Amino acid sequence: MTKTVLTIDDSRTMRDMLRMALTDAGFNVLQAEDGVHGMEVLSGSNPDVIVTDINMPRMDGFGVIEAVRKEQRYRNIPVLVLTTESDQAKKLRAKAAGATGWIVKPFEPEKLVAAIRRVSA
Repeated sequence: MTKTVLTIDDSRTMRDMLRMALTDAGFNVLQAEDGVHGMEVLSGSNPDVIVTDINMPRMDGFGVIEAVRKEQRYRNIPVLVLTTESDQAKKLRAKAAGATGWIVKPFEPEKLVAAIRRVSA
């Protein structure tokens, strides 16, 4: 069965790269341009994994993780952070909020796909 991944990133270029890498790997891809839009897309879908950036307008990735973890029906969806940030304090904050993993941009498509497969198995 095809797995669905919701990607949330304010960069059109990054969304395009994610779509290409994930569709090439056989995933169904839903996309949002910031955290608020991501929560709207999530409310009408049932993704197997969420991949979110941290630094975005309207609602950042920390807000996304916290909102996802608050909702009973989304609580078990793995959330991977994909960001340019590598600060240990931010990693710890994301983990405390409920992030499943952390990947630093620029990403290698094979490693991202492997991480998504690992957390959605």
